[in-house]
Amino acid sequence: MKLHEYQAKQIFARFGVAVPPGRVASTVDEALESARGLGGDTWVVKAQIHAGGRGKGGGVRVSRGMEALKANAQAILGMNLITHQTGPQGKQVQKVLIEAGMDIQKELYVSFLVDRAIQAVVMLASTEGGMDIETVAADSPEKILREEVDPAVGLLPFQAVRMAYRLGVDQTNPKLVRPAADLLMGLYRVFTGVDCTLVEVNPLVLTGDGRVVALDAKLVLDDNALFRRREEASMRDLSEEEPLEVEANDAGLNYIRLDGNIGCMVNGAGLAMGTMDIIKTNGGDPANFLDVGGTADQARVEAAFRIIAKDPHVKAILVNIFGGIVRCDIVAQGIVGAFKTVGLSIPVVVRLQGNNAEEAHRMIEQSGLGAKLIMADGLRDAAVKAVEAAR
Repeated sequence: MKLHEYQAKQIFARFGVAVPPGRVASTVDEALESARGLGGDTWVVKAQIHAGGRGKGGGVRVSRGMEALKANAQAILGMNLITHQTGPQGKQVQKVLIEAGMDIQKELYVSFLVDRAIQAVVMLASTEGGMDIETVAADSPEKILREEVDPAVGLLPFQAVRMAYRLGVDQTNPKLVRPAADLLMGLYRVFTGVDCTLVEVNPLVLTGDGRVVALDAKLVLDDNALFRRREEASMRDLSEEEPLEVEANDAGLNYIRLDGNIGCMVNGAGLAMGTMDIIKTNGGDPANFLDVGGTADQARVEAAFRIIAKDPHVKAILVNIFGGIVRCDIVAQGIVGAFKTVGLSIPVVVRLQGNNAEEAHRMIEQSGLGAKLIMADGLRDAAVKAVEAAR
């Protein structure tokens, strides 16, 4: 689950990580009131959406004076902000974060994430703060610094101090080495304290008045741990999420929308990935990843069809079920039922193998749906037929 920057900074502050003074606003009047409350004569107006690259898209603007602040708040609130992470459709800005301006001497990058290969948390850092870290990694990989964290003991103080020196904090201001190390320790406490999969600060800044501050904040929480993170779970902003993915989550389905035109309904994440691969191999484009799970029943199958059919780009659906725990005849009931309840009008290619597959084939043949249901013999045959049907 992603959080807005202002929400992430609320959590940072709770764990002792320094952040700039700031207030969130939903209207221009609230933005002006926020600036007055912060004091000073320079503020930054920052669009609050679940995407990076906001500055390049015009969603982060420095404002000197109230008139500039008013103009920038008017420009950003309600705008359709397009970045490299939103896609061409963009996202509408409903809130802005107003922050006091800062005297920035140095910009750094730091993040914590899980490295599954070594089964540990890794701290990544770079002296190239404020830039796209993907660009830095591609063009100057030697500038990506890495510190592995033993999960049994956590981030140790000497590791944090060592990273501060590697980032050259002492060259900017030797007195900031310890505060920088303390902030890194705080970020690790955030990572473990609220069950994150990612903590990212870009940039982490050293200021002219001798502070180390998280100027930006990005948090991604582990969905599987939300049951014990009620306070953080309440911060979820459904308006920032894909509506079909929200609906699928409520139905207990694992669904991710993609850009193709062949809907996929599969049981098992590995089989789903393989199904998408073979669709691509045969010249098609999958419209989604959808795993109905190993215990799919008729209601779940019908819900899956309903969600796939709501995507206007889908021209055909490929159902690929291997019956192990799940019974193929139960899936077949769901397929036949979906045509009646969902009102499917696009072709559906079905490949059913495994537990009760013969009974499932008989049920589909006797359904009276005729050419609307295309039976396939094997996965490759199913992919070829789905690509042809979509065309």
